[in-house]
Amino acid sequence: MKRTKLRYGQLGGSLGAFIGGVHRRAIAIEETAELVAGCFDNRWENNKETGDFYGLAEDRIYKDYTEMVKAECSREDKIDFVSICTPNFLHYEMAKAFLEAGIHVVCEKPLCFETKEAEELQKIAKENNVLFAVTYTYTGYAMVKFAKELIEAGEIGDIINVNAEYLQEWLIDEVGKTDSATSKFSVWRMDPKMTGGSNCVGDIGTHIEAIVTYMTGLKTKKVAAVLDNYGLALDLNANILVELENGCHGVFSCSQVCAGHYNGLVVRIYGTKGSIEWVQEEPDTLKVTKKGEPIRVYSRGTGCVTGLAERRNHIPSGHPEGLTMAFANIYRAFQDSVLKIVNGEEITADDKDYPSIEYGVEGVKFIQACVESSKNNAAWVEL
Repeated sequence: MKRTKLRYGQLGGSLGAFIGGVHRRAIAIEETAELVAGCFDNRWENNKETGDFYGLAEDRIYKDYTEMVKAECSREDKIDFVSICTPNFLHYEMAKAFLEAGIHVVCEKPLCFETKEAEELQKIAKENNVLFAVTYTYTGYAMVKFAKELIEAGEIGDIINVNAEYLQEWLIDEVGKTDSATSKFSVWRMDPKMTGGSNCVGDIGTHIEAIVTYMTGLKTKKVAAVLDNYGLALDLNANILVELENGCHGVFSCSQVCAGHYNGLVVRIYGTKGSIEWVQEEPDTLKVTKKGEPIRVYSRGTGCVTGLAERRNHIPSGHPEGLTMAFANIYRAFQDSVLKIVNGEEITADDKDYPSIEYGVEGVKFIQACVESSKNNAAWVEL
């Protein structure tokens, strides 16, 4: 009998955790997957409380991921995919365990610390015919998909310049401290052993790299970066010159210490015939300027917005969509793909419209190249 609903498990994301809750709400929007198993916290009382809250059977609230993967694989009703929402240092080992067990994976970014680890996960996923999505959230927005469609159709011509920024202020109080003490800055984010070689570039700079690649179809070829730590072990600010694979250049700026900016992701793509600009804090509109013509502003949900942007539209125009809906669009494509595998159906191009493990690998390369460049006086470093 054809299945219409998937079973999933979650790692991390106990009650009160920001990103784990976002994942659960996004999955629930599409109503095609049910949370049935998880290890939500390394503190048993928090783990148990979360599992009980979501009505999980007691024997499917696991003490750690190794117990979970072993037990789930022995069940006839095992999970179809796992959602990994833990701190960075756990991503690699958790993803590897579930991939080797043949269970599809959705993982928070950055994928892992080292390029060789990322490429190993990619190899395992391919060998086991397992799907792997990395949640570069902003690629899920409907108007980002419309921008991609317009660029692919040649509406702004050949890409000749990119300019993107992701500015926040939430860590400005950390500037000059040698030992962070504010409640805003999670302890694990300060520790290179848990976060990796970068905080700011790894957390938000990698979003810039992913969304530019998604919109333009062009990977980042090399970078020249300056990372600012302000006395801390890891960066809070970065300015990065980039060269894309078609030879064009641009600037990526990311910061967590810019007063007056909350979640200021802005992407500007310039071509020989015009430009496109998308602002995350105004996500339902897209500004398109054609050479010699008036500026056009497209609005989500209107008749002039076509393709995937139209099909990934949740609510009528004028009713703002946001972050959770962008997550839901990523999960929708991923879950549609998993359901088709389960039911022996062919996966379409629309089903593949989520950031795959290839995005995760490129993200790790980008972070490592930026760190290396900054250590070498902003010398150009190839990805």
